[in-house]
Parts: sequence; structure tokens; C-alpha cells
Amino acid sequence: MLASSVQRSKSTPYPSKARSALIRRAIVVGLVIVALALVTISFRSPTAGALHDVQGAGSTALRPFQIAATRIAQPFRDGYDWVASVSTAKSENAHLKRELRVLRQEAIGNRALALKAQQLEKLLHFQQRRTFPNDYSAVNAEVTSFPSGPFTHSLEIAAGSSDGVRLNSPVVSGDGLVGIVSNVQPHTAVVTLLTDPSTFVAALDIQTRVRSGMVHTGPGETLILDQVPKQLNVNEGDALVTAGTHNAQYPDLYPYGIPIGRVSSVGATDTASFLQVQVQPFANLGSLDAVAVLVPKKPHR
Repeated sequence: MLASSVQRSKSTPYPSKARSALIRRAIVVGLVIVALALVTISFRSPTAGALHDVQGAGSTALRPFQIAATRIAQPFRDGYDWVASVSTAKSENAHLKRELRVLRQEAIGNRALALKAQQLEKLLHFQQRRTFPNDYSAVNAEVTSFPSGPFTHSLEIAAGSSDGVRLNSPVVSGDGLVGIVSNVQPHTAVVTLLTDPSTFVAALDIQTRVRSGMVHTGPGETLILDQVPKQLNVNEGDALVTAGTHNAQYPDLYPYGIPIGRVSSVGATDTASFLQVQVQPFANLGSLDAVAVLVPKKPHR
């Protein structure tokens, strides 16, 4: 029995590659023919035909699956739309911030130019007044540096000896006296302000014609009108101007009639011999863009 031969089943031969390719092509061609036939029948058949009934039934059967797929996809679609809207909003926000910075810079620049134009216009009006000293000419100059601290009472201007600026020339703004030139270079000059402790200006009260006293910095960094006898009449609100020269042999550094400031308060004590007069300067010494240096047409002898 062991030696008897056992017949094995004949193995099924594998289909050749060419035969498999022919089968696949035949299936594809058949599906295309069926699809074209269905499309043709659908277009040519009446709207209430059997084919349309089958389509309607298929659509009804698939409707729940479409709704379920839509509901499942909706959160992902909403999430995508939210991410896209946030990204767009951030981009627009950054763009608007850049535009806002540019507009702010332009507004600041325009405001600065407007203030400078306003000061230049005031300077022009000041030089056209009848009270402008005839013996002086004006050298207009731009302010290039400002006081750097509470104890700094000077500024620098973009005009110097090459422009005609001289040492000890009075400096004005369109509102009033600013100070005096204390240092001159060919193209720049330093102006010591009216508030500097070393500055003293003889003043005149144009309301009462009191011509006695010196304007200078007093206690608390405020301007005062000093050495005014108690019997003289100086009132709050009076305007003060430079008194000018008392003696032709000893000319004052400041010509007559330059506005200095307005009397802000007047006081007196029983034991004091002089009035206590505080002065508010007309010129805004902390915000100057342009000034004029008054240069004598003829040098003082």
C-alpha cells in the first residue's frame, strides 16, 4: 500500500498576464457602454419613466447617507473656515497697524510743520510791527537743540557768524524775548534763555510806565521783576517790555519795546522795601522751533 502511487490533483494553471489585461479592458469597455446607454436612456426617456423612478428611489435611499456625511463634514468645514478667518483677520490687523503707524507719523510730522509755520508767521508779524527796533535787522534761524534738563537754560540755533549773528545779540520769538546769544560759531550759535540765573533784563510796565526793576530768575525757577519800590504802581496782568537804553554812552543789550512777559502776581510785606512781582514770559521757552536774532545795523561803540 505504501508503495502504491497516489494520484495528485492537477494544478490549475495561472492566467497569463495578457489574458488578465484583456479581461480588465473588456470590463472597462463594458462599464463605459453601460454608462453611455444609461445616460442616453435618461435623456431620451420621459420625465416620469421607469428609469427616473429607479433614480428617484436610489436618491431617496442614499439621502440619509448624504445627510450623515454632510453633518460629519460640517465641523471640519467650520473649523477650516474659522482658521482661515482668524488668519485673514490677523493679516488685516497687522496691515491696519502698519497703516496706523504711518498715518500717526505723518500726522506728527504735519503737526510739527504746522507749528513751525505758525512760529515763522508770528516772527514775520513781529518784524513788521511798528515797535520793531529800527536800528536792528533780524536773522531768522531754526532751533536745532533744546534744553536737556531743568537746570539747562540754553539752546542752539542753525545760524552763526557767517549769517551775521554776533555775540550778545538779543533773540526773540514771535511772542517775545527768548534770551541772548552767548556763544557764536560760523554756522551755529548758543542762546542763553531768559530763565537763566545769569540773565537780567531792564523792564518797563507799559500800562503804568513804571521804568524800574530787572526781570530775572528768582526763587523756585520763576521769573520776577525785582527792585520795584513799594510806592510804584505795578498791577497783576500788566505787560512788561524791555526798557531799552537809559544812557547813550552805555547802551543796553536789549533794545526798547521787546515784549518780555505779563505780571502774574504782585505782593508786598510790611518789612520789605520792594514789591514781590512774579512774571509769566510771553515766549514759550520750552517749545521753540524758530527764532530771530536781532543784530544791530551799526556796531555799538
